[in-house]
Amino acid sequence: MSEIVVSHGYGASDDSVWFPYLTKHLAQAGHRVTVPRLPETATPRPEPWRKTYGETVLAAGPAESTVLIGHSIGAVNVLRFLEQHDPAVHGVFAGVLLVAASAHEVGYDELAEFFEGGFDWERIRRSARNFRVLQAMDDPVNQPDPTEHVRLLVQGLGATAVVTPTGGHFGATPDDHVEVPEAVRLVTELLGA
Repeated sequence: MSEIVVSHGYGASDDSVWFPYLTKHLAQAGHRVTVPRLPETATPRPEPWRKTYGETVLAAGPAESTVLIGHSIGAVNVLRFLEQHDPAVHGVFAGVLLVAASAHEVGYDELAEFFEGGFDWERIRRSARNFRVLQAMDDPVNQPDPTEHVRLLVQGLGATAVVTPTGGHFGATPDDHVEVPEAVRLVTELLGA
């Protein structure tokens, strides 16, 4: 059994967007999905989010059989966690999936602090074997050019990207339950890589 630990996004929770769909399909394949409720989702702060997510990840199981997933600002939270992760002590993760991820600040003042100082791409890369990025061209958050975010993430992480013509932000509110089979496929791919 592999572990999948998801960092939800702004204003979301463990049962938001495509997380129930992901959990159902991966559980059927024998994996366990955990989506910790991060503190103050309406007014997120980087350090409490990183700490809460990190504690859940480290308690989940061995890094080599764990995939980390982040959606929206949750993807940035995953990157911040990986910057602080010591693979020599805690192991290298099986993979990372970033869904609707922003590579830099996109105009949400309440989330700008997550992007301060840029990213230590080299340190992040050392913390996981493989990275995948899932982005939609019609994502309303990562405008005017969602492919710019994809390009920066691919360059920084050595990631493989899947860009779909539609999909928006792959869900945006807690009651916006959508099916994202591509996320299930990419996690399965990461577990087999």
